[in-house]
Amino acid sequence: MNDSPFSSVHLHVLPRRQDYRRARDILLRSRGDKTLAAENGATIQGQPCTPTMLEKPSAGTHYVLRDGEAVYSLKIGLNTIGRFPENDLVLPETCISRRHCAIVVHAGSGCELHDLASKNGTLLNGQRLTRPTWLVVGDTIGLCNRQFVFTTEGPPVEEGTLADF
Repeated sequence: MNDSPFSSVHLHVLPRRQDYRRARDILLRSRGDKTLAAENGATIQGQPCTPTMLEKPSAGTHYVLRDGEAVYSLKIGLNTIGRFPENDLVLPETCISRRHCAIVVHAGSGCELHDLASKNGTLLNGQRLTRPTWLVVGDTIGLCNRQFVFTTEGPPVEEGTLADF
């Protein structure tokens, strides 16, 4: 996993590295077969999809994060947030961990938020996230001094039955 965007070589303190690896493994196992297939097959003109900051989301956009006037599109599969440039949403603030959290957008329906053993934690509606949690439209995600609102854009998204952890 050293070449992976989820490598833990940046963590020099053993307990933090173990916490991160545990969180990473839970995150990677949370994707179902349909989500993995959609994630691996997603290309645009033969190139892997990369997230972009949108000023006006396209009609096909479903789940998004809003931060003031900016709208960040979430793709099916893993959407990582943190300081590292390899993240899908890069936040340069020093209080935000290199790999702070991730949102899994499932191909079937629903999204879940995972904290990746970040030093300052991830807040969901003002409460520190202690385990992966399903997101509901209107949820507020807090990362240090940044606030994002989880919502939908475009055609309505069908909600299925979501199993709890």
